[in-house]
Amino acid sequence: MQCVTNKGAGAGLRERKKQATRAALSEAAVRLAAEHGAENVTVEAISNAAGVSPRTFFNYFDSHDDVFVMMDPDVGERVRRAIRDAPAELSPLDAVREAMAAELAEVERRHEVWSLRAKVFQKSPHLLARGLGLHMAEERDLARTIARRIDPDGHGGHGGPDVHGGPGGSGSGTRGDSAAPAGADPCEDADIELYPRLLAAVAGTAARVAIEHWYAHSPPLTFPEIFRDVFTHLSAGLPQPPAQTDGRPSDGRTTES
Repeated sequence: MQCVTNKGAGAGLRERKKQATRAALSEAAVRLAAEHGAENVTVEAISNAAGVSPRTFFNYFDSHDDVFVMMDPDVGERVRRAIRDAPAELSPLDAVREAMAAELAEVERRHEVWSLRAKVFQKSPHLLARGLGLHMAEERDLARTIARRIDPDGHGGHGGPDVHGGPGGSGSGTRGDSAAPAGADPCEDADIELYPRLLAAVAGTAARVAIEHWYAHSPPLTFPEIFRDVFTHLSAGLPQPPAQTDGRPSDGRTTES
């Protein structure tokens, strides 16, 4: 038992070191690109800024562009796993909300880097298109997971696995090229019902709206709290919230009063 425990602890430490190295490479790339432009930043410059070798860079990313697009390639699979493992009594909407809120706390912690990344994308349309392709693929994977949670036997869901590539969905560096919007085939998801598709798409929109609101207004609430408030509006059916008299936007939680 002692050997097993130590082995598990070692594996956990190695994984944390890998995550730290990946985060350092992504942050270095984004900061350099924000200053010089993504097209003018080399793998060597990114590696030097992160304190690793170019060879180490390619242990984490298949290409120069991946370091900007795949800042956390495992997030999709973590969300899907949390949805699969969520208590049975949770509605699909609540299961998705809780799974995504847990991950979005990381956005708040690294908000400066994520904000710089958005600016880099604005100046590099090819990165924006690549990121959109990966987002679309993640959305399809999420819809499959929701469908399977609603109907584990697969009636009206999707018979295949709920990921396209490796363990992280779009996390596999080799998947990035095939995830471009032009390569998406809507027919391959024809057997996913409307509700899982809609919930997956709405969840992504909810995350984007929450991020934009948080950046624009810097409210006293944390980012995960704002994200949960967005889902409160969705759960209520999007009725118009009551007017606020203190200058703060309604959080949606008063709609039931």
